[in-house]
Amino acid sequence: MPADSVSSLLRLGVAETVAQTWLPDFIARLHQTFPKLKIEVSVDISFNLRDMLLERSLDLTILMGPVSDFSVDNLDLPPFELSWYRPLDLADPDLSVTPVITYNRNSRPHRELTRELQERYGSTAQIFPTNSLSTGFEMVASGIGVGILPTVLGRRLVAEKRIATFDPGWLPTPLHFTATFIGEPRDELIAQAARIAQQVAIEHDKGLQTTEAVPA
Repeated sequence: MPADSVSSLLRLGVAETVAQTWLPDFIARLHQTFPKLKIEVSVDISFNLRDMLLERSLDLTILMGPVSDFSVDNLDLPPFELSWYRPLDLADPDLSVTPVITYNRNSRPHRELTRELQERYGSTAQIFPTNSLSTGFEMVASGIGVGILPTVLGRRLVAEKRIATFDPGWLPTPLHFTATFIGEPRDELIAQAARIAQQVAIEHDKGLQTTEAVPA
C-alpha cells in the first residue's frame, strides 16, 4: 500500500524531554511520509508510557527505556546529557543541604541521583522531584534549589542569565531513550514510524554536536 494512502491512527506517547526537543520534527516527518495518517500525541512520564504501551493503549512510545518484555521492540536513540544548574545568587551550593530538583520519583534519573546523593552527602541530602521539566527549571531560577536537568533544555535559560551551571565534580549518567513498540504481533506502519523517530533523533543529535563545535 502506498504511504500516501495510509489513513490509520497512530497513538504516540512521548516523554517530556523529547516533546521539548525533536518531537515537532518527528511529527512533521511522519506527516510528510504518511500524509493521511492521523496522529494522537500523549506527553507523560516514562513510567506511565510503558504501562500504556503494554496495555495496548499506545502504539509507539518514545521513553526512557528499554522496556523489557518479550512482545516489545526497542530502537536505541541518542542519549540526552544532564547538567547541574543553580540559581544566580547561589555561587557555591552545598549539596548536603541544598534541595536538588530533578525528574519524577518513578524515573531512572531519580533513583540514580538518590543513591549518589546519599553515598556522597549522607541522609541530609534532599531531592525535589517534578513531573514537569519546565517547572523544574523555574524552581531553580526562583532559588528553591539546584537542578540536575537536560543540558539541551537548560542552554536557553543560561544564555538569558536566569540560571547558571556549576560543577560539583560528578554527573549522573546520560538519559537513555528508546523508540519502543509492540513487536509481536508486528505492525509495519508502527515499525516504520519508530525508524523515522530514530532517524530524526540522530539528526537532531548531530545538529547539537555541530552547534557545540562552532566557536562562540
